[in-house]
Amino acid sequence: MPMASFLYSSPATVLVAIGLATAMMGTFLSPFAEAARAFFVFGDSLVDNGNNNYLATTARADLPPYGIDYPTGRPTGRFSNGLNIPDFISQELGSESTLPYLSPELTGEKLLVGANFASAGIGILNDTGIQFINIIRMYRQLQYFEEYQHKVSALVGAERTQQLVNQALVLITVGGNDFVNNYFLVPYSARSRQFAIPDYVKYLISEYRKLLERLYELGARRVLVTGTGPMGCVPAELALRGRNGQCAPELQQAASLFNPQLVQMLKGLNQEHGSQVFIAANTDLMHSDFITDPQAYGFVTSKVACCGQGPYNGIGLCTAASNLCPNRDQYAFWDLFHPSQKANGIIVQSIMKGSTEYMDPMNLSTILALDSHLA
Repeated sequence: MPMASFLYSSPATVLVAIGLATAMMGTFLSPFAEAARAFFVFGDSLVDNGNNNYLATTARADLPPYGIDYPTGRPTGRFSNGLNIPDFISQELGSESTLPYLSPELTGEKLLVGANFASAGIGILNDTGIQFINIIRMYRQLQYFEEYQHKVSALVGAERTQQLVNQALVLITVGGNDFVNNYFLVPYSARSRQFAIPDYVKYLISEYRKLLERLYELGARRVLVTGTGPMGCVPAELALRGRNGQCAPELQQAASLFNPQLVQMLKGLNQEHGSQVFIAANTDLMHSDFITDPQAYGFVTSKVACCGQGPYNGIGLCTAASNLCPNRDQYAFWDLFHPSQKANGIIVQSIMKGSTEYMDPMNLSTILALDSHLA
């Protein structure tokens, strides 16, 4: 039966279906079934955990005060004061954090944990983030994923590698930069002259679909796909375009067009494949919850970044010379664009436990429970 029907069947039907599935899969149990499932990450600075440290680019987070609340107290390349979204997901999987794909430490058995291919500054489109020069664009991240599989095949063989990849959890976070670092980067940008915003969104969705199809071809079978956050409400946009502390309307309009179309596109892909491969995470709503009512989540502000300068600490990069808040847990935003460690943890709790309003068609806890019977 389709997964959506399966999820809403009676308990007795679910138990029978799980029993049958387990019996059928019994002879194909993965050699890695005892270990945490592999985890692969693709995308931009919201999920990059250090790949850009190895590249000649200005899109880096390898200097203090980045990492001030990381266990080592040192910058790692994460655009956070501490842990980012993939780190919290790894904890939920019962696994260590994935290493950046470009890290020389990613060898041997560490490859079996998975890998992070994300690179700050990239977008769905290849012309997004050109100002950052040397970054790992999406087509290249997918090439690296293919290369990764060859490395693992040499370690454990092709069949076990395919099992590892098919049973892995995948996270992809991309799209925000196609607006803030492309379409809206400068007045009269090339893309804004080429497209009205509704047409640009349709173009992005069609290009994103191609990337997800390629990810499926490469073996991904459980993919968390995040939408954009409320882009007009980040400190950088409040400083640049906001009026009287209000979110920038043009970016909010872009998010309101992009996110619903992304969900519909994912549903279409799932229908095509006859399985709930792609899971939509409504990160716009997840962010909006604590942006609208920061005090309910223990924040003193969701407008001012902890680290930065200028209005809302939203101008320029977070550096050792920037204003720095003493208590990072009181701030929803760490720097001009990126959530704080505490906010990242709240987002992942929504990914884990959120209703279908947040996670369509199901949350990550449900996925892990279902997949544990099919491992």
